[in-house]
Amino acid sequence: MLCQGQLQDKLAMNERRRKAGFIEEKRINMGLTQKEFAIYLDMKGNGERTVRGWEKGEHEPSESKWKKILGLPDKAPFRRSNEKTFKFIDLFAGIGGMRIPFQELGGKCVFTSEWDRFAQKTYAANFGELPSGDITKIEAKNIDDHDILLAGFPCQSFSQAGLKKGFSDTRGTMFFEIQRILAEKRPKAFLLENVKQLKGHEKGRTLKTITDILEGSSDTFVPSDIPMSEEARVALSEKLNYWVDFKVLRAADFRVPQNRERIFIVGFNKDYFGSNCNFEQIFNWPTPPKTPTRLGDILENHSIDDKYTISDRIWESHQRRKEQHKKKGNGFGYSVFNSESAYANTISARYYKDGSEILIEQSNVGKNPRMLTQKECSRLQGFPDDFIVSAVSRGQMYKQFGNSVCVKVIRAVATEMLEAIRMAEHFKLDGRLPEQHMDKKLTSQIELELA
Repeated sequence: MLCQGQLQDKLAMNERRRKAGFIEEKRINMGLTQKEFAIYLDMKGNGERTVRGWEKGEHEPSESKWKKILGLPDKAPFRRSNEKTFKFIDLFAGIGGMRIPFQELGGKCVFTSEWDRFAQKTYAANFGELPSGDITKIEAKNIDDHDILLAGFPCQSFSQAGLKKGFSDTRGTMFFEIQRILAEKRPKAFLLENVKQLKGHEKGRTLKTITDILEGSSDTFVPSDIPMSEEARVALSEKLNYWVDFKVLRAADFRVPQNRERIFIVGFNKDYFGSNCNFEQIFNWPTPPKTPTRLGDILENHSIDDKYTISDRIWESHQRRKEQHKKKGNGFGYSVFNSESAYANTISARYYKDGSEILIEQSNVGKNPRMLTQKECSRLQGFPDDFIVSAVSRGQMYKQFGNSVCVKVIRAVATEMLEAIRMAEHFKLDGRLPEQHMDKKLTSQIELELA
């Protein structure tokens, strides 16, 4: 018969084993390695060794770490392991808005880069992969070969909210990191995304520099004082040869109730497909359905926690600032919407501060306006309802959705890109395009002219 001390030791050992099994099962279900799991939990130094010790039952996590582990998702909803028809990489990945449609359409993501540790957490919770960090510190040769490069490269330098410094800002020079990877890997195609202000930045000269480099159409001079990695500067001497086109698309035209406009740049590798492959014939930008939208379709239909209702102080501040702007003759200030509004303003990374660009009316229940919930932000960006929004704090989640792409717009562009690649592959093998594609192209041109 066991004495009291022995019984307590046995109970403690059983508890360690129970926790050990739980931790290992949780980590495996999330799709993370022990090292990734440690990083996810903000563990430094010997984090990987500590996790290994937990799983062997050698020791237990602290109370705070155990509480974190209990709150982790049971599995990553967008984790995919089956064989795919093409490979792609996801640069400046944010929370994976560009990845979801390409993965749904048959792609396998073979490399991801995102430097923000909070975005990494949301990405890992949803995809079962912890993105690599700072892309400037990763050599292009160490990135897996791929068919399509995706990149929503940093846009603050070109945005209305920023100072519009462009290439003089290190965030603006992230384009050159994309260029060096294209020069090394030469994928069949790419899709880049940025704010619509890029189109008019420096009277169009910034965008022309970008397209010239992608096309290899001129000896573009980049001043030596423009900050970039040494590999990126060397790669500028490597001529690219992509057919390139760009277009500004609006989320509200793609069944998403948000007045969000972004520029999309697509490219197809003429060295791979052949110079005779005419992408003017092959590639179509998606035709926006322009179905009327309603903000109420993305709002949660249950009682919303009062923590989303803005305080009297913030509400009074909003009203005061709007009145000041009105006296100056401009339209700046807060915006209030309701369920019958056709769409909301563009959600931005600063939304977490006071929610001024999108407030939801609550006068019918005698309350100040409220901010969107995380789930509503997710829907406003076209994410699926099973996308996990609880991996980080509410403030960080607002930032992440403000920086994200609209998934439904990406899906529309991705569908057309993959169709163009299929047609170009056919042309490469057969020397001509299928008749049904030419019929589709002609129909699209007629519809566009009639519109």
